[in-house]
Amino acid sequence: MRGSTPCSCDANRRYGGNTACVALEVPGEEPIVLDLGTGLRFWGETQPDDGTFRATALVTHIHWDHVQGLPFFVPALKPGARLDIYGPPDEGLSLEAAFDEFMRPPFFPVRVRDLLGEIVFHDLVDADIPIGNAKVRARSVPHTGSTNGYRVEWGGASVAYISDHQSPAVDGHEGDTIAESVLELCDGVDVLIHDAQYWASEWTAKRDWGHCTADYAARVARESGARRLVLFHHDPGHDDAEVDRMLQHVQADAGVDEVIAAAEGLTISLG
Repeated sequence: MRGSTPCSCDANRRYGGNTACVALEVPGEEPIVLDLGTGLRFWGETQPDDGTFRATALVTHIHWDHVQGLPFFVPALKPGARLDIYGPPDEGLSLEAAFDEFMRPPFFPVRVRDLLGEIVFHDLVDADIPIGNAKVRARSVPHTGSTNGYRVEWGGASVAYISDHQSPAVDGHEGDTIAESVLELCDGVDVLIHDAQYWASEWTAKRDWGHCTADYAARVARESGARRLVLFHHDPGHDDAEVDRMLQHVQADAGVDEVIAAAEGLTISLG
């Protein structure tokens, strides 16, 4: 739920400091994981580590804060385990080739192929695919580099995940138009998990860094008819008190049923 870099410290204790990782779970079915940030290691502590683990991961893009949890994910390190990873290719590299580039000596001591579990990569751009009983929609989202957003419909519930979203600039200020691909993903979802990294005063100086304000996240939720908005990708420079203030600011005029701020260990149950 943090963006850019892990930032665990006392000031971030309530919301947490690990980078992006969200687990979707339906009883009796294999889980779907959204991004493989450093939070993946902690979710792994709740999963079987005896080689029976099976899951699918949907990676939005290959920036470090969304992928560096993989080699520390114990359930996938056991013989017999399998993790299917879907995500966009970028800069002429397939998803598999990209992981092989940054997870190798001398930058890291082992390669993906050295992990004892079976890790299978699938390039995915602008497509609708089934994963078990779930319907998954991937669409390109404005960011820096090739980036997917996802919509997952599963077990009678729908979740949209837009972890990193570059809002438009108009005369140096944040604009209000929203990409059609984003509106398609978020249309009427039960839960929208959305980038909310900046205040408007911060965005101006960082308008080409690939992110948006919490106000823009609320606009996406309103215009798409999302029922619940989860503020995500908190800035590493925002402590718990700052996230509280941002949450209260958005709640005051969000125009959706509920707004909450993502926190480590947060569970949302959908009927």
